[in-house]
Amino acid sequence: MIVWTVANQKGGVGKTTTTIALAGILAEQGHKVLLVDTDPHASLSYYFGIESEDLELSVYDLFTQVSSREQILQTLCPTHYSNIDILPATMSLATLDRSLGAKGGMGLVLKKAVQKVADSYDYVLMDCPPVLGVLMVNALAAADRIVIPVQTEFLALKGLDRMVKTLEIMQGEQTAPFKYTIVPTMFDKRTKASILAFKKLQEVYTNKMWPGVVPIDTNLRNASLARKVPSDYAANSRGTIAYKSLLNYLVKQNVKSSEVES
Repeated sequence: MIVWTVANQKGGVGKTTTTIALAGILAEQGHKVLLVDTDPHASLSYYFGIESEDLELSVYDLFTQVSSREQILQTLCPTHYSNIDILPATMSLATLDRSLGAKGGMGLVLKKAVQKVADSYDYVLMDCPPVLGVLMVNALAAADRIVIPVQTEFLALKGLDRMVKTLEIMQGEQTAPFKYTIVPTMFDKRTKASILAFKKLQEVYTNKMWPGVVPIDTNLRNASLARKVPSDYAANSRGTIAYKSLLNYLVKQNVKSSEVES
């Protein structure tokens, strides 16, 4: 089982879209995928038609009680895609920092939870809120690789700086270095701002960056309206083609990491 966490401390950069697009392509390839929605806004859950207000169990319950494999399986919600399940979010997640922030031993809750269902899934993709707290720390700690979408505009680069500094701070608490890949999103080749921001990313984060871009593509937005993964809604769209390229790159990075560790 491979765990990818999609995170950035800035909102609106394409985290949920990236999570869904990668999950859709993996599922089409025959992989069993578990999505974990750690954002109290529950955008990932809503995307698949899950009304968080109607749920009896959610990711919140993983933090408030010791969950067995059976309880985790009961928390799972199937989607209309046979190879994609989701651990859904609810607004109650917003209270976790206040109730658990000072409590020790809460940084590995999600890692332990997904390990209990590891034999049921090939990939786990975690979608994070844009706020550093218990939820993001858990999602980062669980990751084999962190995927950091960054909108190609200069204000988003500041958010990336904060994200990288967060990883550096957390790095002091563990021996294995975080593996992360920066993904330029919402690239518009017609604008000078996008081009300059992309060049800046290349200069500063040369070795940590996927060399491609996810372009502006209305099909990505329309797919969300249709509640379909982009590769199902528009298989030959620019956005889908870009995400297929990104997925191939991430898979190769995982292979390289495994070879180095072995």
